[in-house]
Amino acid sequence: MKALPEHGKCYVCGGENPHSMGVRWFLDEDGGISTEIVLTDSQQGPPGLAHGGASAALLDEAMGLSVWYAGHRVAAVNLNVSYHHPVPLGQNITVRGRVCGKEGKAVHTQGEIRLPDGEVAVTASGVYVEAPQLFARATQWGRQEA
Repeated sequence: MKALPEHGKCYVCGGENPHSMGVRWFLDEDGGISTEIVLTDSQQGPPGLAHGGASAALLDEAMGLSVWYAGHRVAAVNLNVSYHHPVPLGQNITVRGRVCGKEGKAVHTQGEIRLPDGEVAVTASGVYVEAPQLFARATQWGRQEA
């Protein structure tokens, strides 16, 4: 596994964002993206459990990064998230995303969150579309390209 650089002000993994979740991502040997993280009260939904939006954000970032590291500058156009089990706070969870296909400008992905015992808690699929113009514009506005 290779550690990936952080992303400035990113909500999930940006070191310049004081409200970031602080995730550190790794590039797996098979091209997937993964991390292990312990969610805190900052990501709470129901008492003692992660908010579904926190799980969705983690999966969106993992799947999106897998597409970026496959060489595509994309934006999400569709995310489908399925919640199978609650994600507890204060326990080590594993998040993983990977590219599973490409059709024209659309890149298809899958992701999952696993509990400490290895059980799958949340799964996701996503469609990301080539959108380099979004990132060229961000650079023009003085923001760093992710």
